[in-house]
Amino acid sequence: MKIVTINTEKTQNIFDELQTSFGGKVTFDLDEYSLEVENSFAEGAIIGASFNDNISYVQFDMTFSIDVRLDILNVKSSPIYFAYCSKGNLSHSFGLNGEERKLKTFQTAIVTSKNNEDNILFFEKGKKTKLTLIVVGTQIDAASQTHSLNQQVKDTFFENNQASDFFYIGSYNLQIAEKIEQLNSITQTGIVRNLLKEGIMRIILAMEIQQHSDDLHAFANEANGLTLRELEEVKDLSEFIKSNPEEAFSIKSLSKKSGLSPNKLQEGFKMIHNRTVNDYITHMRVLKAEILIRTSDLNISEIVYCIGFTSRSYFSKIFKQKFNCSPKEYKFNLNSLAITA
Repeated sequence: MKIVTINTEKTQNIFDELQTSFGGKVTFDLDEYSLEVENSFAEGAIIGASFNDNISYVQFDMTFSIDVRLDILNVKSSPIYFAYCSKGNLSHSFGLNGEERKLKTFQTAIVTSKNNEDNILFFEKGKKTKLTLIVVGTQIDAASQTHSLNQQVKDTFFENNQASDFFYIGSYNLQIAEKIEQLNSITQTGIVRNLLKEGIMRIILAMEIQQHSDDLHAFANEANGLTLRELEEVKDLSEFIKSNPEEAFSIKSLSKKSGLSPNKLQEGFKMIHNRTVNDYITHMRVLKAEILIRTSDLNISEIVYCIGFTSRSYFSKIFKQKFNCSPKEYKFNLNSLAITA
């Protein structure tokens, strides 16, 4: 087992220590750090950045050739860690002698140590692991203490729990996985990238806090009865529909393809997308139509039929609901902008 120690809370120093342990090359762009690694010991990337309100994040997308123990030392304070595992699994313990608890794919975790115990993460060899850690600092400037986000987060979880360690494992949640994919798909650079990332990161933080609240009130009981395998099937099916929205899908054919009952399909889509299966298919078709209007020479009627709709009037109705104008007006506005550009 390889032991890696992080004994600093500063993002730059964290990446210096990670590079020393894993090798690879660190790049920097406007407060965002990225470590690319490809050697006999490890392969993948680690990225991270710091934002306002003493909030930062570190994201691992790594495969190790041997087991790795990552010791995160509590140097000055005990931050609150909001974790989400998008792929694989890993374990956590407070200190070397603490109980190991496993974080599985699509699960959230909220962790902090009020006894200043170190946070220990265990990565298994040969398994691709994607982990997003949002770190909320607990050291707060007295001048902004009342209104700062990290003070509010601290009060929300630990107002009456100041003396003990806190560890929470949440229900399975694929909506957070989708939001993390959105975070990782940002192509902009510089300050635009930084602002977009900070906005999405705060949404993910809000979703994790909401997940905790829902679990406490028993509104989300073990992902509404769906198993991890069933959740993965729903996620794969969602991606298939997204890539091929023009196909003539039916609940029966999708049920057969995924091996899930129609009720399980509907339950999964409502949980992940807050839509029925048919609503999700329609949503993806409208998004595909918008792309074709912008990027192709097809007329509206051709677009309607090539994305799987049979009624132009129905397509125009739902398009207007989403974009606040008809497809024809949308295309006209695009052409007008192109002429004046």
